[in-house]
Amino acid sequence: MQVDLPDVVAEVTAQFERYEKALVANDVAVLDQLFRDDARTLRYGIGENLHGYGEITAFRAARSPVGLMRRTERTVITTYGRDTAVASTLFYRDTAPGKVGRQMQTWVRFPEGWRIVAAHVSIIDEPRVQTT
Repeated sequence: MQVDLPDVVAEVTAQFERYEKALVANDVAVLDQLFRDDARTLRYGIGENLHGYGEITAFRAARSPVGLMRRTERTVITTYGRDTAVASTLFYRDTAPGKVGRQMQTWVRFPEGWRIVAAHVSIIDEPRVQTT
């Protein structure tokens, strides 16, 4: 298996960036499109466990569009072969000083394109920098 084929990394990076843009703009149609329409698709969020595409789309439809701006750092996209990838990033919101968000998504290429099949989001206190 080939890891990190440049063309595949570029494809997934473009979809990840599309997701980020839709997230902060609360573009629910794009967010819904990027998740796989399947009962096995999962999204574990900060305060919710969503099992299946129906629960994910219902959550998005009901979510407040306020306070979604964020900046990402240390994004890592790793591809495995031509059809599977993991996107991981840290995110920060001005509304949550001292906190760091962590997001991981598993992307799979289907005939209709790249789709998220599993996602996890969590927030922790920002780790203190250790000096030696």
